Amino acid sequence: MTETHAHRHATETGAVPAAEFWETFYSERDQIWSGKPNDLLVREASDLPPGTVLDLGCAEGGDAVWLAERGWKVTGVDVSTTALARAAQLAAERGVTDAITFERHDLATSFPEGRFDLVSAQYFHSPVEQAGEREQALRQAAAAVAPGGVLLVVGHFGWPTWMAEPKHDYHFPTTDEVLASLRLDDRWVVELQDVVHRPSTSPEGVEGTRSDNVLRVRLTA
Repeated sequence: MTETHAHRHATETGAVPAAEFWETFYSERDQIWSGKPNDLLVREASDLPPGTVLDLGCAEGGDAVWLAERGWKVTGVDVSTTALARAAQLAAERGVTDAITFERHDLATSFPEGRFDLVSAQYFHSPVEQAGEREQALRQAAAAVAPGGVLLVVGHFGWPTWMAEPKHDYHFPTTDEVLASLRLDDRWVVELQDVVHRPSTSPEGVEGTRSDNVLRVRLTA
């Protein structure tokens, strides 16, 4: 959902409504992300049988298109109309328009309808989120999982090691904290709690690492 640039941008612009912040964020450049799927989504979803999937914070559509190309019926959700337009364009270029429905939602106030075999929340952080908004959205995400389906939450473990003084104060929740906030009952099984370390390079070329949390839970009935 975000990377370091977004957090830095939030500090520079001050607190603004989520819709305004993300629309400004995407409008500043013709393209923000690579168009490729997130690596940890690929790792966790490649072996899942295709079904229906909800992509929360779909941004410019890299994950949604990758899923559609593998036979999933995708609902992609974002608050930015610019991001959604780019996602739709990418889907058209890759020939998967019929497999994806894009919807605009501010998840603090609305949520897509339906139940899904997979609900994916990749880097579901926002520098302008209000207290409790992320937790509430993820609880709604869990409620949208169909019996037998999976909720996959991937998020940053912390700031990259090359960033000595982060410009934005943000708490990156652990997998235990995310799990506790979901308030799941005994119908759910925790399939994976993981911390993944990967190389990361600053805009100035300083090398380091960044770590990510992965939580995968399944609704058994």
